[in-house]
Amino acid sequence: EDYLNGPFTVVVKESCDGMGDVSEKHGSGPAVPEKAVRFSFTIMRITVAQGSQEVKVFEEAKPNSELCCKPLCLMLADESDHETLTAILSPLIAEREAMKTSQLKLEMGGIQRTFQFIFRGTGYDEKLVREVEGLEASGSVYICTLCDATRLEASQNLVFHSITRSHSENLQRYEVWRSNPYHESVE
Repeated sequence: EDYLNGPFTVVVKESCDGMGDVSEKHGSGPAVPEKAVRFSFTIMRITVAQGSQEVKVFEEAKPNSELCCKPLCLMLADESDHETLTAILSPLIAEREAMKTSQLKLEMGGIQRTFQFIFRGTGYDEKLVREVEGLEASGSVYICTLCDATRLEASQNLVFHSITRSHSENLQRYEVWRSNPYHESVE
């Protein structure tokens, strides 16, 4: 029963996506054009170490369901507006970065429990990934999110592309994509 106090490892999927046009009419006038962005999270899995084994406490059965996706921030902004997104999301990102290197201690049921967090950004759409990485948004001239080569450069030279991530980062992202550990579907 020593494992009841943890540390529990909580895997969190972060999502950020544009919600499209959320215009509304004011009085009898025309609709005021407005777009919205939602930053949300899903608790994917909770495990606790028991000796050399990990015991699964919880795993989300439907990780892509809207029912398990908890909105953390809803903002009126265009997902291509880097300055606005940065201003609004910076405090959230700073908090997340602090949580990566610390532990949360809570008393639950009279037992002091410790939680550590792992964040996965697998819920970001391509436009936002490009925006976060300093690349152009969708319909951009860049060939992919890993490479700084433009489509024109790639069509002229398919060999010399500049990869923006390290080999180990690319392998880690590929492994998450390949193994699909959180059972995400394409929907």
